[in-house]
Amino acid sequence: MENKITKLFNIQYPIIQGGMIWNSGYKLASAVSNAGGLGLIGAGSMYPNVLREHIQKCKKATDKPFGVNVPMLYPNVEEIMNILVEEGVKIVFTSAGNPKNWTPFLKQHGVTVVHVVSSSKFALKAQEAGVDAVVAEGFEAGGHNGREETTTLTLIPMVKEKISIPLIAAGGIATGRGMLAARILGADGVQIGSRFAASVESSAHANFKETILNVEEGGTQVTLKELAPVRLIKNKFYQDVQDLYAKCPTPDDLKELLGRARAKRGMFEGDLVEGELEIGQIAGLIHEILPVKTIIDNMMTEFESAKKEMMSL
Repeated sequence: MENKITKLFNIQYPIIQGGMIWNSGYKLASAVSNAGGLGLIGAGSMYPNVLREHIQKCKKATDKPFGVNVPMLYPNVEEIMNILVEEGVKIVFTSAGNPKNWTPFLKQHGVTVVHVVSSSKFALKAQEAGVDAVVAEGFEAGGHNGREETTTLTLIPMVKEKISIPLIAAGGIATGRGMLAARILGADGVQIGSRFAASVESSAHANFKETILNVEEGGTQVTLKELAPVRLIKNKFYQDVQDLYAKCPTPDDLKELLGRARAKRGMFEGDLVEGELEIGQIAGLIHEILPVKTIIDNMMTEFESAKKEMMSL
């Protein structure tokens, strides 16, 4: 399958794995790349020296293209960007910040740059900043989310109407049918997070993976909007946040409850009670922990089958 995204990244399928914190180490990224997609190492949960180690291990684990996702509002971003250049990383996905800040630097070093957005306004700004493609992420997505609360179904065609560079859809996509729907709406490819979080190769704790399988419709909610909107599984920590909201908290009150390393505690260390458990609404359709290759093969089989069904209508 060849299109703008497969050509841009030199990959077999227009499937990108989301660079999720505490889920996306080199094992997941290399497995996705080896299976024909584009794997991304999630730099957001890694100290610079740990990121360098994962990049080096990923190079040994795959001879296919892979990239790194960098949330630009995180500390040490300058050191991280220099490591990416030193290690010869050729694909970088940026998020949580202004793409103008680092796109010129990365492009000067021959890096393909993609920026994650949650609105057509920011998609245009990313295009103006010189990125090669954008990921438009709908409100269904897990983890940190857009303040606009625009769903993928409406976001993708709105962004498609505004930009001329390749468009990747994210948020609520975990199946071949979901991929086909995104393509019909105007996306050139899809970025998938939650489905890969529940894979054998994900670096998430086994407790978290099993919990994903038990999430039902309505089992997640976006909260902490005063700090940074994040979609969470409704566990005790989530309920503690809601109880605090009943007391009209200040942002400092919310920060005190959140504390430090809450996401690591939940997703990486497996504390299902006090940890922050980030996952998308599509978790309600995830029923098995599978190897990455099986996930991608199943998606592509369903995609082709659904496409034939559409053509016969």
